[in-house]
Amino acid sequence: MSSLLDRPAPTATTALTLRRGAARVLIDNWSGTSTVPSRTLYPHQWSWDSAFIAIGLRHLSVRRAQQELESLLAGQWADGRIPHIVFNPAVPHDAYFPSPDFWQSSRAGRAAGAPTTPETSGIVQPPVHALAAWLVHQADPQESWRRGFLARAHPRLAAWHDYLLTCRHLGGQGLAAVVHPWEPGMDNSPCWDQALQRIVPDAPEAFQRADLNHGHPSDRPTDLDYGRYVRLATDYREADYDDRALRHGFAMEDPCFNALLIVSERALAAMAHELGLDDAPHLRRADELTRQLVARLWDDDAGVFGVLDLNTHRLVGERSVSGLIPLIVPDLPYDIVRRLQESLDGPHFKAAATGLVPSYDLTGHAFDSQRYWRGPAWFNTAWLIHRGLRTHRLETDAEHLRQSYIAEAARSRFAEYVDPTTGAGRGARHFSWTAALALDLLCADPKEPMP
Repeated sequence: MSSLLDRPAPTATTALTLRRGAARVLIDNWSGTSTVPSRTLYPHQWSWDSAFIAIGLRHLSVRRAQQELESLLAGQWADGRIPHIVFNPAVPHDAYFPSPDFWQSSRAGRAAGAPTTPETSGIVQPPVHALAAWLVHQADPQESWRRGFLARAHPRLAAWHDYLLTCRHLGGQGLAAVVHPWEPGMDNSPCWDQALQRIVPDAPEAFQRADLNHGHPSDRPTDLDYGRYVRLATDYREADYDDRALRHGFAMEDPCFNALLIVSERALAAMAHELGLDDAPHLRRADELTRQLVARLWDDDAGVFGVLDLNTHRLVGERSVSGLIPLIVPDLPYDIVRRLQESLDGPHFKAAATGLVPSYDLTGHAFDSQRYWRGPAWFNTAWLIHRGLRTHRLETDAEHLRQSYIAEAARSRFAEYVDPTTGAGRGARHFSWTAALALDLLCADPKEPMP
């Protein structure tokens, strides 16, 4: 991979320097079979991280981008779920909590078809994988065909979506539900606060957090939040990870999660067409999911999509970046696209100092510019919103966000996230998806139409 740093690229000097730095992050974070998000804070393979990482890696090595996704799919369960962590057996258990001995996937997940090895978690993360696989295929179709990448990935990814639309069809109206705050990827968002009030937390002395060894407490979720996360995961494990055997105290329909499912269904349709298979079922699913997303989660008063609490059957009254990410859905009604554009440029989400998008309403009661998903601006959500803006031909806004991403990624040394009001880097540095998606924005042709 060292030769990748010397590969010429038609970019200006500053962009070339950033490209080389991003490539170095991905090389340094390679574990031998996949890429860790961070050498310190996140020493295993994370699900949606690997999808974003593959999107960037395709500009350096299509073979390695394929391997990134294939390594993740090796941890897929027989019921179709792709777990949110695939554990590296070479990493000591005390390096990360919850560790493999907490999840006990090969025992508790046996009935659901968890693999004997590798050990995994039992929950999931947002389904961006099919989109990533399709973009990797498009980067070098000849190499993809030579290795049979698409033919092997398509049935596995189809099974993943089947799991979400059957076992996680908890609301009964078409959308997929998440059953733990870690599943939508925005762990301690204020969108979960009301629902978490129903959960009796485990006591702090009942578990040993490892994240505080590498992250400042002011950046991380509180012990109270963590106690609730642990309780939810423990209850799920004790139910053998059976979605129908447990009455979920936390069950939410999240707009980002379902928007990514829609876009990935469309990617599965493209894969099916390429493979000579019937693409119609995937397109029908995408259309129905889009209708349900608008009908169930659009909040016209807030000007963003909301989170639906399936225990109260009400939208949560918080504005989150999750509610802006449905811009990536191609067939949104025109008036909703315009409202989302206005919300991005309005007082709730316009962070003039950085040009990035805060994870939570700047004017919201729970806004915290430093604490994880309660305000900081994240790079993966910026990439998704950039893609959404381009999907709807809002090219000026998209280019502004692209330039802001590149500037802040460089200034923060590829930070995990930044304070949206100052640009100060927070969380881990040399973070893999920040580097990978910077590569994508640097290497992709901004004039090329979106697929």
